[in-house]
Amino acid sequence: MPVQKFKTFEEADKALVINEPNDAYFKRAAKLFAFANTLNPIKWPKGIFKFKTIEDANRHREEIERSHMLKKQKEQDLK
Repeated sequence: MPVQKFKTFEEADKALVINEPNDAYFKRAAKLFAFANTLNPIKWPKGIFKFKTIEDANRHREEIERSHMLKKQKEQDLK
C-alpha cells in the first residue's frame, strides 16, 4: 500500500471512506482480521446456541467479547 500525504485532516478523513469496495479491499480486510485473530484469538464456547431474537444473539456475542477483553486486561495488570 503506497504512502499518502495530506495537507488537511479533512483530506485524510475523506481518504478513509471507500464508497465502492472491490475484491482487493475485501481480501485486505480478511487478511487484517485473520492477523488480528492470530495476535489475540478469542476462545468461543463450543456448541450451538439458540436465541429468540437477533438482539439476544448480539448480546451473547458481546458478553463473550467483553469477558475476553477483561481477561486480557487482568493479564496485563499482573505483568
